[in-house]
Amino acid sequence: MADLKKQFEDAAKKALNLKDRPDNDTMLKLYALYKQGSQGDVTGDKPGFFDFVGVAKYEAWAKLKGTALDAAQKQYVDLVKKLS
Repeated sequence: MADLKKQFEDAAKKALNLKDRPDNDTMLKLYALYKQGSQGDVTGDKPGFFDFVGVAKYEAWAKLKGTALDAAQKQYVDLVKKLS
């Protein structure tokens, strides 16, 4: 478990320095997996209708509700490796 956490933290650092910016869908997936892997299920109120970016992020994270922390971390690490 500690090894996965270290891999997750390293992947988060790599994700900030990707050579090419991923498309918006992939960025949302990265965001959602990171949030699920670091905080668990989505919390707080859904952003207002005119906050398009906030709504997209909230909904992407909410789709992962119930995904175990370690499963989200593993998916995040795998996605960053694929993008690197």
